[in-house]
Amino acid sequence: MSDQNENAGLQPAPTPVTVPKVWFITGCSRGFGRVWAEAALKRGDQVAATARQVESIADLTQKYGENVLTLALDVTRPEQVKTAVEQAHAHFGRLDIVCNNAGYSLVGTIEEASPEAIRALYETNILGPVSVIQAALPFLRKQGGGHILGTSSGLGQVTLPVIGYYCSSKWAFEAIHESLAAEVKPFGIHVTILEPGSYATESDSPESMKFAPGLDVYAEFKAQFFAGSGRMAKGNPAATPEALFALVDAKNPPLRFFLGRYSLPWVRTTYAERLATWEAWEDVSNAAQG
Repeated sequence: MSDQNENAGLQPAPTPVTVPKVWFITGCSRGFGRVWAEAALKRGDQVAATARQVESIADLTQKYGENVLTLALDVTRPEQVKTAVEQAHAHFGRLDIVCNNAGYSLVGTIEEASPEAIRALYETNILGPVSVIQAALPFLRKQGGGHILGTSSGLGQVTLPVIGYYCSSKWAFEAIHESLAAEVKPFGIHVTILEPGSYATESDSPESMKFAPGLDVYAEFKAQFFAGSGRMAKGNPAATPEALFALVDAKNPPLRFFLGRYSLPWVRTTYAERLATWEAWEDVSNAAQG
């Protein structure tokens, strides 16, 4: 019997229907936000892309038309956050992925940074993402699910000198998202903390890095720090979208996820040292129980 007769009457298997996901991403003017917004749009998803200066992302509309909604958003302004989230939901009809990506680094030793600079950092890196989460959750609960992504850092697990306040903001960011994950799990909402290592983004631009006035006593220490950090291998931001898509397409995405190859060995070493210290002092700790 010919192949033609054998296959007679057989219909080709239907192509699975992929429903485009709707993203809400903060900090899309540069860095990861820009890379991820464009990658999502290129794969056919829809994106509410936000930036402090909406002109910086206007070209996305020219490239991707009705699949993108560009919005001006300063995450330190809660009312503007609420309005932007509402506009995005009204425009697309749902929100599948809410990505808190906006943030910056404060460079300066613990002694050098002013209270005003520290507060400004926390307003953007901690309270801003909280405003986005609080604005989005009612919509995610009502639709019965969604995925909140938070861009932290490998420095949400370990620390470095000279950028200690930045590290502290990411530690707080991670604690908030870990608690959030337990609170929203009953509503079918996933939470993933993204922990990038060092990447060749615009992280050293004036918009992404603020400097505290320096004290001479730290000048040599900081010079050595910057010399060492300048030798660190940096990842390619363009290599990250496929990892992100694997997360948002997964049925059971992880709570934490390292981007890049260097953070996990660093964290392994750091936690081994912490455990060794805790265990060395275990008897003294136990005695303090009473």
